[in-house]
Amino acid sequence: MKIAFFTETFLPKVDGIVTRLTKTVKHLVDAGDEVVVFCPEGCPDEYMGARLIGVPAMPLPLYPELKLALPRPAVSDAIDTFKPDLIHVVNPAVLGLGGIWLAKTKNIPLIASYHTHLPKYLEHYGMGMLEPLLWELLKAAHNQALLNLCTSTAMVQELSDKGIQHTALWQRGVDTELFRPALRRDAMRQRLLGRHDDRGALLLYVGRLSAEKQIERIRPVLEALPDTRLALVGDGPHRQQLEKHFDGTATTFVGYLAGEELAGAYASGDAFLFPSCTETLGLVLLEAMAAGCPVVGANRGGIPDIISDGINGCLYEPDGVDGGAASLIQATKRLLGNDLERQALRTAARSEAERWGWAGATQQLRGYYRDVLSQGTLSAAA
Repeated sequence: MKIAFFTETFLPKVDGIVTRLTKTVKHLVDAGDEVVVFCPEGCPDEYMGARLIGVPAMPLPLYPELKLALPRPAVSDAIDTFKPDLIHVVNPAVLGLGGIWLAKTKNIPLIASYHTHLPKYLEHYGMGMLEPLLWELLKAAHNQALLNLCTSTAMVQELSDKGIQHTALWQRGVDTELFRPALRRDAMRQRLLGRHDDRGALLLYVGRLSAEKQIERIRPVLEALPDTRLALVGDGPHRQQLEKHFDGTATTFVGYLAGEELAGAYASGDAFLFPSCTETLGLVLLEAMAAGCPVVGANRGGIPDIISDGINGCLYEPDGVDGGAASLIQATKRLLGNDLERQALRTAARSEAERWGWAGATQQLRGYYRDVLSQGTLSAAA
């Protein structure tokens, strides 16, 4: 198959969407497919045998890490040259809408996928009143596609409830060869601790430092468990506010890590806390679990697809007058528990992660592609 991706988020950016796309591209190429990726400029020219075409882009004012690329005639020319069997639009925004338009005008079968829960982000940037409008725009865009893929059962249901048609689940995946418990290292643990001594549990957060991740919710846990330490791995537009918020606590801002360093960070922590309520999946949870680090996550969105409460991790309830603080504290205490219970959670977390490889997720995706191409052929015949 010849597949053209349109995505607002790709290399050199680092996040869960980029991880899924890079792993998907690799496995598609390994399976013999030809792949072109249209994404914001700044990307390399090639990745794992796929051609990358950078499109001029400008940063989103409220979220400078996200760049909006404006489609140009050269994109249409590249599509004419490549002649894709189908177009896959990831999180349709400006560039994605260009992909939708090209698919429609050139009669190319179209798939879309939903990865970022943008309507829920709005309230964290003071624009919650725009949520109904954004849902209408998303519905108009996604309903152009023959198939809309979501990364969790909760998102399949929510998009269906909002009037988005032809939804299906694109199963999760994680690299269990990279993320593994054996990478636990004293040197990495010390790096995560920074200037703080190692006398209590080391809590870990990995991901963007942005408002919608609700990282502030971890501070009451540090106050309730004064011997705990926190390492925040990642960076983002909310870092300065978080540095002020966690001032006076045993918190280390580590910055971005990648590859074996990132995998070693997961393996060297005692518990992974992920307070966000806006996740369509929460890929970092799977990475932590693969590394044998037990996890706490919100009982919202795609997270309950990953965490079985009390078996491979703990869920907390994020609502309430205290913003879920008491529930998050209680879940963290349960997770830390005694050594035997924590080891059982580590083992179960690793076992859950081992069920979800990227090869299987991409094999499922290729099946969806074949189904859509079959539909497109039938439509053309009709």
